[in-house]
Amino acid sequence: MEVWNETSLYTMRIPLVLALVSLVISVLADIYIWNDLRKSTRGRLWSNIYGISSVICWLTLIALVCWPKRAEDSGIIWLMWMLYAYLSIYFAKLVYIIFSLLGRLIRIMGRFKTRSHPSRWVGLLAALACLAVMWGGVVYTRRAIDVEEVTIKSPRLPEEFDGYRIVQISDLHVGTWGNDTTFISALVDSVNALRPDLIVFTGDIVNRKTEEIFPFMNTLARLKAPDGVLSVLGNHDYGDYVDWKDPSERTENNRRLASCQKGMGWDLLNNTRRFIKRGTDSITVVGVENWGDPPFPVYGDLEAALSSSRDSLHHQNDGHFKILLSHNPEHWNRVVSKTTDFDLTLSGHTHAMQMMIDLGGWKWSPAKYRYEQWGGLYERLNDAGQPTRLYVNIGGGEVGMPSRLMAAKPEITLFTLRKTGK
Repeated sequence: MEVWNETSLYTMRIPLVLALVSLVISVLADIYIWNDLRKSTRGRLWSNIYGISSVICWLTLIALVCWPKRAEDSGIIWLMWMLYAYLSIYFAKLVYIIFSLLGRLIRIMGRFKTRSHPSRWVGLLAALACLAVMWGGVVYTRRAIDVEEVTIKSPRLPEEFDGYRIVQISDLHVGTWGNDTTFISALVDSVNALRPDLIVFTGDIVNRKTEEIFPFMNTLARLKAPDGVLSVLGNHDYGDYVDWKDPSERTENNRRLASCQKGMGWDLLNNTRRFIKRGTDSITVVGVENWGDPPFPVYGDLEAALSSSRDSLHHQNDGHFKILLSHNPEHWNRVVSKTTDFDLTLSGHTHAMQMMIDLGGWKWSPAKYRYEQWGGLYERLNDAGQPTRLYVNIGGGEVGMPSRLMAAKPEITLFTLRKTGK
């Protein structure tokens, strides 16, 4: 409980600082644009309208910061939408200011002799384009499901599993959709259409509380594969983003989430493993609870799921083909890739910060400045010189902002296992 309280305080301080910085930037931006508008238009009508609307935006930001978001009975969907509207408006304003300042600089250098310079109009068009991209992420991109196909080759793969198909989904955050099951239903249909042998879910099915999943249980129960649906928990699945009136309520919340997944026919792996069999061959799928880098608590226990002792028949370096489900890719980066011989670790968590650029296979996301492995396939040698792989699924849902920008589409990953060295 002590770790949880420290985490709560840590996560509350950061938004407050960001909010104060955002408010200062917003006020300065609005003063600049108001002055620009006053000088470029006749009369004060438009500048006055702009000034009043800016004050309303400032008050909205203050209200968003002061609202008790972590209260047990508070909703966050409308807060997400209001914050996103605020951010989209001010990103557009900052784009305009950049072009306006550039125009002023050019005029100072003597290139423009008139007060009305083209950079203002270019800035206005760029600002409108910024708005279009941000709201395109709401209207289109967040629903545009993308299927990524990945082939995993290994000489350790048993013969019977050559061609085995696994679908990974992650970070659904169903609470962001309220009671609207349309998108989740489309995602379930897309997964089933791939006809996988196994489906895995790598955490963050809700935003804050178990009750968010209730409208989606029947839909998610339609996920079908011969070897079932295996799942693990993510940092949002423990009720750590709510200030519960009584700690027992959090315990009950978490118990209900496990019960809901069982009711959907999912097999929740809380620091345990399953053997997938084909004939006389098998592969091991291990699932750990959330292994979080700060400020997220560590619940994952790989030792409990699969012993590191070589005295055990099955252990972390037993030479058998093994897959690990671990929500946070930092687990692989800091531990798994160094001390174990897991052939493949499947993670989520990053969302690619719901913003990604993809130019002919070159991918960039601001998530790279937070996570060394933020999206796609990674490989390195462990301490014993053996190859280990990680795949980071950028998720199917949203949290924080109800949008996915540019190439950061909701992801379904289809893995095909292939045996090499025949």
